Amino acid sequence: MEIRYIDPLTELGPLLLEVEKPARYIGGEYGSIAGREGHFRMLFAFPDLYEIGMSNQAMKILYNRLNRLEGVSCDRAFAPAPDFEALLRKKGLPLYGLDTGIVLKDLDMLCFTLGYELGITGILTILDMARIPLRATERGEEDPIIVMGGPCVSNPRPYEGFIDAFWIGEAEAGFFELIQTMANKKKAGEGRGGLLSFLVSHPHVWTRGKAGASRAVDSAFAQRPPEAAVFPVPSMKIIQHHGAVELMRGCPNGCRFCHAGYWYRPMRQKPADTIRKEIAALIDQGGFREISLSSLSTGDYRHIDDLVTTLNAAYASRYISFQLPSLRVSTFSLPLLEKVSEVRKSGLTFAVETPADAWQLSINKEVSRGQVVSILREAKKQGWRGAKFYFMVGLPLGEEEGYAGGSEEGEIVDFILDVAAQTGMHFHINAGAFIPKPHTPYQRAPQISEAAAREKLDFIRSRLRPRGHKVGVQDPFVSTLEGIISRGDERVGDLIEDAYRNGCRLDAWAEYFKGDLWASLLEKYHPLGEEILGAREPGTALPWGCIDSGTAGDFLIGELEKSQRGEITLPCINNCTHPCGNCRGNNTIIENNIQQKIISTDSLGEVGLPQVKKTTPDTYRILFSFSKTGKAVFLSHLGVIEIFSMAFIRSGIPVLFTGGFNPLPKLDFASPLAMGVAGEKEIASLDTTVLFDVELFKAALNRALPQGFFITEAKNLLIPGGVKKHSLASLLWGYEYEAPDSPPDLVKAGDEKAYRLVKKDLYGLKRRSVFARAPGADVSSSYFTVFRGLYPEEI
Repeated sequence: MEIRYIDPLTELGPLLLEVEKPARYIGGEYGSIAGREGHFRMLFAFPDLYEIGMSNQAMKILYNRLNRLEGVSCDRAFAPAPDFEALLRKKGLPLYGLDTGIVLKDLDMLCFTLGYELGITGILTILDMARIPLRATERGEEDPIIVMGGPCVSNPRPYEGFIDAFWIGEAEAGFFELIQTMANKKKAGEGRGGLLSFLVSHPHVWTRGKAGASRAVDSAFAQRPPEAAVFPVPSMKIIQHHGAVELMRGCPNGCRFCHAGYWYRPMRQKPADTIRKEIAALIDQGGFREISLSSLSTGDYRHIDDLVTTLNAAYASRYISFQLPSLRVSTFSLPLLEKVSEVRKSGLTFAVETPADAWQLSINKEVSRGQVVSILREAKKQGWRGAKFYFMVGLPLGEEEGYAGGSEEGEIVDFILDVAAQTGMHFHINAGAFIPKPHTPYQRAPQISEAAAREKLDFIRSRLRPRGHKVGVQDPFVSTLEGIISRGDERVGDLIEDAYRNGCRLDAWAEYFKGDLWASLLEKYHPLGEEILGAREPGTALPWGCIDSGTAGDFLIGELEKSQRGEITLPCINNCTHPCGNCRGNNTIIENNIQQKIISTDSLGEVGLPQVKKTTPDTYRILFSFSKTGKAVFLSHLGVIEIFSMAFIRSGIPVLFTGGFNPLPKLDFASPLAMGVAGEKEIASLDTTVLFDVELFKAALNRALPQGFFITEAKNLLIPGGVKKHSLASLLWGYEYEAPDSPPDLVKAGDEKAYRLVKKDLYGLKRRSVFARAPGADVSSSYFTVFRGLYPEEI
């Protein structure tokens, strides 16, 4: 079979300027590694937009690990926005991989991860745009094998009609070995049917009709050598534009409402030395200046305070900041928060869920009002002015009047008003309806109705907004839809397909969500929805019973009974008195970080070039020119700024930063280049802390830039203290442009818009030069000539 490839520049070219953010669809990022040489061709597709998918840690782990396997090539693709989908349909083009351009239809295997139920229409979009039949039963030998993983496969039944095989659990626990074997089998001549049969025979793989599959658990998570998922580095701003290191997997706390807490058991913590080395890779190889220390409960990482102390000692001088995105109140330390805010100030977030003490015990959580007030009072002294709170309504806590003498929405309002009165702060409150998820103690509980949830959330909003608090609520209709999909069986697949074929796309985005269409479909499937959202009687079969999560059913029943009695279950430890079943055998025991206090930074080793504090009043400035061609012409100017900022870190250039709340490199551009226009000698400058060799600057930066950028010339300038420092824009005179089949044209700054209107088509237009004029001068010249006259001292 001939493999087809698509080059978006050749096939689409100027048409890419008709869609929003064309950088989503061109590839060429720094660190892209998939090639065309592998005989087993895979692609990891994320069922949402590029900026969401490139923020996903699982995507990077899979991409990097799979591309290291012998004979395997793993490309990437993302769900297209409606404008790009329409463009592909108009041009008759299928969806393609960003690295190699491979047509998805010609793959051996197409993999998805699903972390949010409403992302399923994104999967159908990708299949449809790849011209792959939506239904698994309609696929043949010429179609790729469709595999899905991620937390949503804890109940694969709603998706079984669309997916050939589900990987259940963590990919590190056998998936890569499985793919290597399949690649070897294909090389030996095995076809799709044989490969699929082999795949579904694996104990961690489930497919429709199979009796069951068990969750894969990465028992080597805490022992594996450092392995940061650095690449590829996006060329445009994404939703979470920072590096991420997973401190630990799983959570010890057993919050009874938390699906992730149960699904990722047992807790395993990486050694601090492993974390440090992975962070060094994200900074020195990736160029990230913000690093998220991620887990389900970061405050439970052993010696987190000492880890952050040593990281700050190593990196604060380079303006590298660290985020702790998940801190429980019981593990909250204001001194710790001050440490992570040393470079950039972090926000205060409290996931209270439900405010009454008795209700807290029922969900196995302890967040007392007194603790919150105490933390906020101290935070206010240190400069914090507010905080964010998360609450849920509809938790299965028994009769609503049975606790604290009031309704849950009333308790939430009273809690916020009381804390505000005691602290003098205003808050941002986020509230939503609780969804009882599979494999948790509440899996048989009914979900609160849309009407009841809306009434409660409206009450919270109406009482708190007039008091100066910001209140955001999740649409109860969306929660109802999530509940139907997450708790449903194979019949839900018909609802999903109906929604897709009627135009539902990117349902996680409010701007794309078609609520009226979904509502009409829920009317059509009303009896099914009522059945799924209702209570499940003890002893009855559950749709997700085909999946062994590792947590014993008797344990979940016991936790439900303890919830009803308001009893706490202690956090997970080895040899605990309340075994849940996940630590059976020898391979899945709880792992703690055993590193004790780190009393110096000597053990940190090489952490890259330290940021030297500038002591002289003189300014060291590097004036440089660069070209921007090929795929890079579709990157916005803001994207270009971020690309250079990250490339400076990767190349070890001693950048001088601005001051203030969010320090930024002192980087200046003469004039932004319009998207679609190529640049031959664009002009920029960078202030450095010390004199830096310009030849080394060019060589190092060219190695650190993505496709389409090249440093062509660089010159050191010394601006003595007290001498005016001219910005590049203040000296701008004009440009020289070249259009296809036209001689070069000089255009004065300010007349460029009229020139563009004459030329009409920006794609194919090239800006050959950018000219400056010194103050008081009559003629323009190159920036290098003008600056040589302004600052003649040679260095």
